[in-house]
Amino acid sequence: MKPQDERIKVGIWGLGRAGWGMHCPELDRFPKLFEIVAGCDLEAERTRSLAEKYGARVYTDPEEFLRDEGVELVAVATRSGDHVAHAELALRAGKTVFLEKPIALTYADALRLRELAAEHPGKLYFRHNRRFEAAFQHVREIIDSGLLGDIYEIKLNRQFYQRRDDWQALTSCGGGMLNNWGPHLIDHALQLLGAPLRDLWCDLRRVAAVGDAEDTFKVLFRGENGRLVDLEVSGGAVMPGNCYEVYGTRGALVCPDEQDIKLKYLAPGQEFPEAEAHPGTPGFGWDFGQASRLRWRRETIMVEPKENCTQQDIYRYLYAAIRDGVPFPIKMEEALEVVRVTEMIRQRAAVR
Repeated sequence: MKPQDERIKVGIWGLGRAGWGMHCPELDRFPKLFEIVAGCDLEAERTRSLAEKYGARVYTDPEEFLRDEGVELVAVATRSGDHVAHAELALRAGKTVFLEKPIALTYADALRLRELAAEHPGKLYFRHNRRFEAAFQHVREIIDSGLLGDIYEIKLNRQFYQRRDDWQALTSCGGGMLNNWGPHLIDHALQLLGAPLRDLWCDLRRVAAVGDAEDTFKVLFRGENGRLVDLEVSGGAVMPGNCYEVYGTRGALVCPDEQDIKLKYLAPGQEFPEAEAHPGTPGFGWDFGQASRLRWRRETIMVEPKENCTQQDIYRYLYAAIRDGVPFPIKMEEALEVVRVTEMIRQRAAVR
């Protein structure tokens, strides 16, 4: 148990869906590591809710908020277009910053964050919390184990139907699915690619959302290793597909709902029988290549990664980085690459 004075004192900047609805519950999981001591929002009603629940000091003036000497860590959970500017203000006020995604709307702004991180070493962290999703962690463990052989294609899907009508549906506010779910799933795709990105194909569409921003995007990534990652995120899909599909030379897996993983693979150690293609007329029957002679194993397992983590555990990793000097799992260059690729997608595909 950590002494009370080792708890990190947190001020949350932006008390909307992310700040109030996500950061607060995540911090509630670690009362011995963090204490919410302050909050700032332009709407006074939201600050009152924070004060009532946590006894926190509350502000509607960002300058007053950043002058609060009792705040060590500022969680920046304001609107997407303000993230870089607010991170800079907090860093210059001497705070450690935990920056909500998207960390920047342009690659130029992302590079500005790299400059700020160099000016303020050990003070800037990025909240790509879905890196710790249990299903993502478990699927990656299976891929890395070699059980499925050489992986040649991975499919990622997050699909639902939602006629979104808030600022996240407006391009003028930095909205759209690329800036909403995009940072999470593009990060997953780049991690699962297993090599630097060689090229990509992409498509953006507005299907169900009320605004002018895309609510659906599809990207086909190809890595330098030849592996393909087929990513689709849609707010206009009435019947969702599997969350994960992984195809390798010795087997495959399907994860329909982030709860269970279905596997079909060759018994470890089983060798392929020697064979040679020939130009002659095939014999009777349909057993081309004798696939039926292979010993396949089938099983369904629960999603239970070795790390036993969920997306709500990111603050635990943040504490270890700040207090104990443990390297934070979300590296600067990985976060910047997500923004670079997002900008590339947007430049190549107009919203239809």
